[in-house]
Amino acid sequence: MSSQQQSDFVKLNIAVLTVSDTRNESNDTSGGFLVQAAQQEGHNIVDKVILKDDIYDLRAQVSAWVASKHVQAVLVTGGTGFTYRDSTPEALSVLFDKQVEGFGELFRAESFKEIGSSTIQSRALAGLANKTVIFCCPGSTGACRTAWEIIRPQLDSTHRPCNFVSQLKVALLPQESMEKQ
Repeated sequence: MSSQQQSDFVKLNIAVLTVSDTRNESNDTSGGFLVQAAQQEGHNIVDKVILKDDIYDLRAQVSAWVASKHVQAVLVTGGTGFTYRDSTPEALSVLFDKQVEGFGELFRAESFKEIGSSTIQSRALAGLANKTVIFCCPGSTGACRTAWEIIRPQLDSTHRPCNFVSQLKVALLPQESMEKQ
């Protein structure tokens, strides 16, 4: 919890990553949902990418966002299950400076109400890396809706008693950084 609280809403710069061997822009309903949901809350989407489930490609993409001055939050959908190809936790957890254990726990508790014990096969996770929060959600659109209800207030600077906004780096929109050069 942070002692620094924001009284005004802060627009965050968010990147969205869909992890899938089969999705493309025309059928990526989960990534599309996360983009739309974040925009409806007033946040900026600064990038959206679809990548095949490859540990090194995922790690490289998210590392670039974490290193960027323009990205404060990363929303990932897909690759959190138990199939051979599911590698999001292995790819991204090594980037975390701190893990947000409560996200996966709360996601599975809420998901249990919807899908029962099948939720134990979800490896949803979250963490902080270089003052960037990363949320890794399952690939189904329904699971992304469930996850968003947990994520949404934590990306809202007015949410009390605490939220992640004060823990994140101050970010510029890409066009703002160009204007300052």
